[in-house]
Amino acid sequence: MRPSRRGLFRLSAAGAALSALPAAAVAAETAGPAPRLRARLDAGWRFALGHAQDPARDFDFGADQRTYAKAGMRVATAAAADFDDSGWTAVQLPHDWAIDLPFVPNPAPPPPGEDDPKAAHGFKPLGREHPATSVGWYRRTLDLPEALAGRRLSLEFDGAFRDVVVLLNGFIVHEHEGGYTPFRVDITDVAQPGPNVLTVRVDASLGEGWFYEGAGLYRHVWLTATDPVHIPQWGVVVRAAPEGEGARAPVEVTLANQADPDVDGRVALSVIDADGATVAAGEVATRLPGWGEATVAATLAWDRARLWSTTAPHLYRLVAEVRVGDRLTDRYEQPFGVRTAVFDAARGFFLNGQPLKLLGACCHQDHAGVGAAIPDRLQVWRLEQLKEMGCNAYRASHNPPTPELLDACDAMGILVIDETRRMSSDRAALAELETLVRRDRNHPSVIAWSIGNEEQAIQGNARGARIARTMVRLVRRLDPTRPTTAALDQSFGDGVSPVVDLLGFNYRTHLMEGYHARVPTQPIYGSETGSTVQTRGEYIRDDARHIVPAYDTEHPWWASTAEAWWTLAAERPYIAGGFIWTGFDYRGEPTPFNRWPSVASYFGAMDSCGFPKDNYWYYRAWWRPEPLVHLFPHWNWEDRAGETIPVWVHANVDRVELFLNGRSLGAKDVVRNRHLAWDVVWEPGVIEARGTLNGRALPPVRRETAGPAARLALTADRTRLTADRRDLAMLKVEVFDARGRPVPRAAVPVTFEVEGPGRILGVGNGDPTSHEPDRASRRLTFNGLCQAILQTTTDAGPIRVVATAPGLRPGRLTLQSTAET
Repeated sequence: MRPSRRGLFRLSAAGAALSALPAAAVAAETAGPAPRLRARLDAGWRFALGHAQDPARDFDFGADQRTYAKAGMRVATAAAADFDDSGWTAVQLPHDWAIDLPFVPNPAPPPPGEDDPKAAHGFKPLGREHPATSVGWYRRTLDLPEALAGRRLSLEFDGAFRDVVVLLNGFIVHEHEGGYTPFRVDITDVAQPGPNVLTVRVDASLGEGWFYEGAGLYRHVWLTATDPVHIPQWGVVVRAAPEGEGARAPVEVTLANQADPDVDGRVALSVIDADGATVAAGEVATRLPGWGEATVAATLAWDRARLWSTTAPHLYRLVAEVRVGDRLTDRYEQPFGVRTAVFDAARGFFLNGQPLKLLGACCHQDHAGVGAAIPDRLQVWRLEQLKEMGCNAYRASHNPPTPELLDACDAMGILVIDETRRMSSDRAALAELETLVRRDRNHPSVIAWSIGNEEQAIQGNARGARIARTMVRLVRRLDPTRPTTAALDQSFGDGVSPVVDLLGFNYRTHLMEGYHARVPTQPIYGSETGSTVQTRGEYIRDDARHIVPAYDTEHPWWASTAEAWWTLAAERPYIAGGFIWTGFDYRGEPTPFNRWPSVASYFGAMDSCGFPKDNYWYYRAWWRPEPLVHLFPHWNWEDRAGETIPVWVHANVDRVELFLNGRSLGAKDVVRNRHLAWDVVWEPGVIEARGTLNGRALPPVRRETAGPAARLALTADRTRLTADRRDLAMLKVEVFDARGRPVPRAAVPVTFEVEGPGRILGVGNGDPTSHEPDRASRRLTFNGLCQAILQTTTDAGPIRVVATAPGLRPGRLTLQSTAET
């Protein structure tokens, strides 16, 4: 009976429940009162590796060439209802199986002096050379009751890496290629009352990037249940803009009728402010044909609008309620903001009519302990670290970001360059671009669409121009309110350059003045800048150990120092700003060494854990107004007694005086956007920087020679958590001596023990040469620091964490996990 295949999911055998999305969530499709229901399917999964070439080791997928022979028959043994998956590993999404794989050196490394191609992806055994570790299988059970029969059911995948086959009850219901694009699967016809077996095969044999990309269901999966008459995914567009003291918001709503009879539908529209007050309302009607769609439009206006900005990111909600007769068939909520964002070729970027320099960072989706599977709260934490540094902008490099990251940027006031993965005009690439724009065009944080990055084969020629014109034409049809851009590293002025609205310079900042003189009508910005390579806490280059110093001195030939690019950009108003490469270290691309044992990059202003390097403090000095004096290096140079140590200060005050053991080594005036430096002959004791601002002395900043490691200090970014299985705290371990001074070179093995409703999700230490496992309860400190990610369960109560190391006093911490409200 067809209606019995509809319904609302209840608690499944795998342990996941369907519930309305909390009102506090900022997902575009929120669950209000029935009939629209949406739930994360993060829990209850089991996972096993398959095989990319041998069907016998891939649960018979592809065996005997019968995959598509008969619907629902003999596709794969793992998709059968009676398959025993008890030997599979229980996992929770987001999940990246690649971080559990060992680091594997190239068995045939290139000659000395040449880059190892295996280094780009971080020496993980993925790809066609590694068929036994490049395919993963996921299974879970969904329990479907008879209630709410007649609903349309769909699965929404926010992203998976990379080629996906989705099976429900043994039937192939969808196939998807592409590691970063979301996709939706209608399962209405195949779902049945009672238990349903959802099986997903993910093949990561083929890559899309030249950096670590992970593998598996590394983003959320959702279940959506709607009435046949509903608003489809991304079916609401709000183009709000200020008008006088108020706002004007043209709105388009797409309606779908997935049933036989034609119907007359009405859509009631309301704009709700952050306080819950309705500030504008309207209604439109339309005739919906059976199994058809229609788009209705209206313009809503209100007299006093609060603008979205980087300092006050005010969000509104558009609520669309669909009725057929007196029956409410859908309720769809769409957050949006009211703002203007303009790039001016002569004066730079303007937000709401005010000039604003883009202080940005490029970031890959990768973090110590979790790889590409970054939980939502960790996305927010990473953005918090960038804002603390002074960032107001984020470039998604080089692929569409997860939706929750953009939600966080909306809420936190961070501007975004949104980038598609492939620069091509083939059907698949254009579909990815269209999905990106449709998904993200309501985000006030998004200020430009990037169609490509360093496409050396096409960026400077006529073929590239033709491809770019096709992509730009598509973007302008879908969203005429935002400019297009591309990031080039050569051929400025040719090929793609005149096609896009904004031109991004990857490095080559020394060419920006000349380009502006030749093409004064095109806005420009630094799409990748700086690219200093640094090892956190190291100050002497050591090629044998793959160490680069953390002074702002080392960079690849194509790039520049932080100070060199920023002084140029800061002093030229026509340069809209820039995005440093990168905010955080990431797996793969271990420039300048590009060989084993380096497995991660050195580019970040922060390491892979988010621990600041010294360049972080350069940007913090000049990108934020609060007074700062940052002194480095550390002062433990017992092996260099009597030698000269370069001492640097990043400061935004008027003057800094340096002292060694109480003796003045001289005072220097601070020059805007520059650093200060002294050469100091090392002796044990204390170096101290004393800054003055407007004639007032600031508290001194000291670096002391520390003694042997004596104790661990354990801290967390927050200690009150939600017992929802998703919330987390970032735990930091620091090593101190007996007098409470940090031990800057400490390398001690730290073990984390958890008592109560929490678990260690992953660990890290920021060392680009470390081959320790990410998913563990133990980590060696690197230059005195390591990190653990603590995640809650669904149980409430105190969580006690102890960090221990042999011979050291342990660090202890208690956190509180409370029930979700």
